[in-house]
Amino acid sequence: MSKKKIELLISPKNLEEAKVVIQHKSVKYIDCKNPNEGSLGANFPWIIKEMKKLIPQNSPQLLSATIGDFPNLPGTASLAALGAAVSGADIIKVGLKGPKNEEQAIILMKKVVKAVKDYNTDLKVVAAGYADQSRMHTSPEFMAIPTIAAESGSDIAMLDTYFKDGMNLFDFLNTTQLVQFRNKAKDLNLDVALAGNLMKSTISEIKKIQPDLIGVRSVVCEGYDRTNGMIRSHLIKQLEEELFK
Repeated sequence: MSKKKIELLISPKNLEEAKVVIQHKSVKYIDCKNPNEGSLGANFPWIIKEMKKLIPQNSPQLLSATIGDFPNLPGTASLAALGAAVSGADIIKVGLKGPKNEEQAIILMKKVVKAVKDYNTDLKVVAAGYADQSRMHTSPEFMAIPTIAAESGSDIAMLDTYFKDGMNLFDFLNTTQLVQFRNKAKDLNLDVALAGNLMKSTISEIKKIQPDLIGVRSVVCEGYDRTNGMIRSHLIKQLEEELFK
């Protein structure tokens, strides 16, 4: 497997944090999120809109937006996804919390993709599953996510963790399993994103897996506190040094 640069996605919760993140040109994706509403908690349309305005017009940086850890409600999900698109998001991330199997999840994601792509074919959609699915009693298992993404017309297959209790991606899936996930997604012509309380100590394993991008928040927040801590520039620099060395 030829190694390429792993892109970095950082999730600010407000405009103050977004200004800090945007200053770091190595951060490809500015990910508008509301950690008070869950793993992939949705922020408000006006915050997405204002965050988009902060990104310089000719910048290669893109705005992504989470729309929630979704129950099996395709209509609600598609409407939320369109709202994020209209508000300025280049990439829309959907957490597949409620669909219990591939079939339900594919239906939900197809509706999301239709809503987004009918509005703008250049926008991308992320189907996000949960590495800690065994603790949730809902949602598809992790190796189903690439199939769900491909069958629905999504662009990116992602794994995150649902519970934010200090455990991370590697507490639930090992490197071999994550390489299998990556390989299946790449065979289906999907990009691969990994998240889930990733810390600097996990970067060496992430480099072995070679996802297209990783998503973080806790590791660049004061006290590694994704909810109450604020994103700080020196913590982003420390992560950059580890990821890009």
